[in-house]
Amino acid sequence: MKKIRKIVITGGPCAGKSTAMSWIRNAFSERGYTVLIVPETATELITGGVAPWSCGTNEDYQLCQVELQLTKERLFMQAAETMDAEKILIVCDRGVMDNRAYMTEEEFSHVQKALGGDDVKWRDGYDAVFHLVTAASGAEAFYSNANNAARYESVEQAVDLDNRLISGWTGHRYLRVIDNTTDFEGKMKRLETEIAAFLGEEHPYEMERKFLIRFPNIDYLERNPLCRKIDITQTYLKSAPGEEIRIRRRGENGHYIYYETRKTPISGLKRLSTETRLSQSDYRRLMKNADPKRRTIHKTRYFLTYDNQYFEIDIYPMWRDRAILEIDVREEDAEIRFPEEIRIIREVTDDPAYKNAALALLED
Repeated sequence: MKKIRKIVITGGPCAGKSTAMSWIRNAFSERGYTVLIVPETATELITGGVAPWSCGTNEDYQLCQVELQLTKERLFMQAAETMDAEKILIVCDRGVMDNRAYMTEEEFSHVQKALGGDDVKWRDGYDAVFHLVTAASGAEAFYSNANNAARYESVEQAVDLDNRLISGWTGHRYLRVIDNTTDFEGKMKRLETEIAAFLGEEHPYEMERKFLIRFPNIDYLERNPLCRKIDITQTYLKSAPGEEIRIRRRGENGHYIYYETRKTPISGLKRLSTETRLSQSDYRRLMKNADPKRRTIHKTRYFLTYDNQYFEIDIYPMWRDRAILEIDVREEDAEIRFPEEIRIIREVTDDPAYKNAALALLED
């Protein structure tokens, strides 16, 4: 069965995206993937003479860029569907949400309206997002404008832009930030490992740590540009013993996407997890197979990027004094750096009482 996955490689200036494209093509071609690279649209336009300073306004330019970017991605997907290959990886050198970092919110809203888009449709239209941190943050000695004619940012501007790019993608269900804590080759290897883990090539399971926290300061979360609120409706389906099947509706401002997730415990923190995108009609059909012993869970999830980590904070309507914080980890003993504003009560990773499936159980 053909499987097409579309991912984004994004990042601040001088983050290593150009090298990453070659690295990904070589690494995943060796793993049996047909790798398709959607080239960066901004560099194409700017080096061709179409730029924010040559168009009438920045908004005029951004409208051209976003429309071209969406068209290219659609055509790459169209081409992929015709190919005689089982595993196809479409790699986008920047995704459409990157453009938000180069516009005011008003301009971005106008562009979305003109092209019939919204945050959920554009952000979650990609299967995963991998952000490479600019060399200006943690590898300042290697930051340079020399290898890209379209790059003009100072070190300070590059760091600010890096944060704005992460902000644009915060809220995606699968965002990974690759920092500069190793040398550049190590950075590329970590990127490869993260992509391979997402694809299920190396570790077809998830490792998740979960913490019970004091009810968070909502004002702090909603004012934080690196935080995004998503509404989630989660329903458990009838399943075999040991297996967990759930369907989700997630989105914001009346725009939603739908998923089915199947989880099987392996050992410790490890669980085999597979996720399938659903149409709205499939979602409604599967709702008929809901487990009658469990209620549908409604929760608000805040995605928070902090110190290159990606946290999920779940607010439940039945609690006013506590909440649940989760983070995916690559190693069971990985260091976790919590924001000062988050008050940890205790870890509940192995406490079955705080699993969503348990919270959904109806009392006898």
